[in-house]
Amino acid sequence: MFRNSLLFTVFACVTFVSAYAQRELYPFMSKGKYGYINKSGKIVVNATYNFAEKFSDGLAAVKVGGKKGFVDVNGKLVIAAEFEDATKFNEGLAAVKKAGKWSYIDKTGKIVITPKCDYAYNFSEGIARLQIGPKLSFIDKSGKMVIDAKFEYAYDFVEGLARVKENAKSKWGYIDKSGKFVIEAKFDDCFDFSEGKANVRVGNETTGKWGFIDKSGKMIIDAEYDKAYKFNDGMALVRVGDFKNGKFGFIDKNGKIVITPKFFGAFYFSEGLACVKLNSDKSSKWGFIDKSGKVAIDYQFEFPVDFEDGIAHIKKGSMKDGKSGYIDKKGSFIWSE
Repeated sequence: MFRNSLLFTVFACVTFVSAYAQRELYPFMSKGKYGYINKSGKIVVNATYNFAEKFSDGLAAVKVGGKKGFVDVNGKLVIAAEFEDATKFNEGLAAVKKAGKWSYIDKTGKIVITPKCDYAYNFSEGIARLQIGPKLSFIDKSGKMVIDAKFEYAYDFVEGLARVKENAKSKWGYIDKSGKFVIEAKFDDCFDFSEGKANVRVGNETTGKWGFIDKSGKMIIDAEYDKAYKFNDGMALVRVGDFKNGKFGFIDKNGKIVITPKFFGAFYFSEGLACVKLNSDKSSKWGFIDKSGKVAIDYQFEFPVDFEDGIAHIKKGSMKDGKSGYIDKKGSFIWSE
């Protein structure tokens, strides 16, 4: 009996997850209004909203008039549009602003935390940032302040660490969830950890160089790049040369250049593809390369984008007369305006 019940429960959960995945929706705009399509390009929610955001944690923020609410994967407005501002749902909670005050709601719309703050950020790894005057603090999901408001600059916890800076004159470092510095504040700039590494800058913005550290703070890829971005999909985007004339390429996790810096513009790798642009002239377009550096989708797009769940939202042609929509990894439109 227990075995049968367990099998039924597992089957029900798998069915739910499968159905949920199939109902993932993507925002589109038509005639100034927003709706949602599914992954095959079918319109599931008609374009009736003033704005629509991506789904996160099973819900998406939409704007009705001047207020925000949330829709589910069926397109049903499940949390009324009554908020002046709202973040996406993450870890089951979203920060919302109503009558000038911030709070956190659950997926039923119930208020579960009422912090006193000027701005409330998403939860990440069980902890959320609060802006309190000029400084930031961190709270847990009970609303308890776990790290006091002592940093003028602070970002979300990612891979167990958060990058922080005490004031404009100090350096950047990384703290753990107790608020203790575990990587000394000695960097002139830095970003979140990704795939076990963080990109950091040593030196000023003009002449400083970028490299990568591990979670002990050890420099594992030398600071030799004029700009370095986070690792994604096993590779990191780097720039050799200054902002105006530099070229972009990609390195692997050992710091080896695997795609020669030759692009005027480039984005991260995502799902095996990266959006790149060869030249700086106005007629130059964006295309996609694979991890060998081979062109996978020809240069034809106006703006750089990432692939997500196998599709990318692009614009082809001029701003006035161009064609916007979603493409698959072959470069074919699954939906367009």
